[in-house]
Amino acid sequence: MTLTEVTNLNIPSLQIYRQLRDNAVTKDNSFIADSPKVVSMLLQTNIEVRSILATKKFYDEHRTLIESKNIPSIYVADKTVMKEIVGHNIHHGVMMHGIRPSQTPLEEMGNHIIMLENITKNENVGAIARSAAALEVDSLIISGKSPHPFGRKALRVSMGYVSQLKIDTYHDIYSTIEKLKSLGYKVFAAEITKDATPLQKVKVPKKWVLLMGDEHAGISENILKICNETVMIEISPMVKSLNVAVASSLMMYHFKNSSLKES
Repeated sequence: MTLTEVTNLNIPSLQIYRQLRDNAVTKDNSFIADSPKVVSMLLQTNIEVRSILATKKFYDEHRTLIESKNIPSIYVADKTVMKEIVGHNIHHGVMMHGIRPSQTPLEEMGNHIIMLENITKNENVGAIARSAAALEVDSLIISGKSPHPFGRKALRVSMGYVSQLKIDTYHDIYSTIEKLKSLGYKVFAAEITKDATPLQKVKVPKKWVLLMGDEHAGISENILKICNETVMIEISPMVKSLNVAVASSLMMYHFKNSSLKES
């Protein structure tokens, strides 16, 4: 493993660590990951790694893993220099420049899909991705208007487990839902309505999509109409709703267990 000590802050390949902010998109689909746990998790996947910027301590602790990868540029610097490069404090001592995995066509998704409509918070996207990976819901479909799960903050919240998911991004939710239905999925919309099926009573098929809506507005009436069924979690009438990441986890757990019983 050859380490390049950073003495020149103007090295072109290091500028992306300063310039690429959350939710920014580059032509080559670059992303920036940080924290030792996230970076070490990603290094265990087939994700393309362009460079690592870290302290010597990180390289000493992960030498075998790093040497197993073909990484073009491996930069070493202390935290003071790293702060000068990225423009803020680096408490964890490591950052990585990688390329997002290719999107998975709808035809190649798994039987169980979590689908997000216009989720606005990086933290929620990351938390939902982590729960999906933990519960073995291996497919995630997300709106092109939402934070990408490989955005810096969402990636950190997911602890890098988003790398275990098949991901597709849609731009027209109506045509996407219709396509999923034509592929044999039953699409469930998570929304509290007078006609919604209580979660404990829902009959879960082999192939399903669970659609979670905007944190504030929920799922619109027009979208509800094209879904196969609306489902809700039975909660106290004194509480209007649950956080979307919490609700997603509860519903995915129930759907996965119900699917196992049906199969």
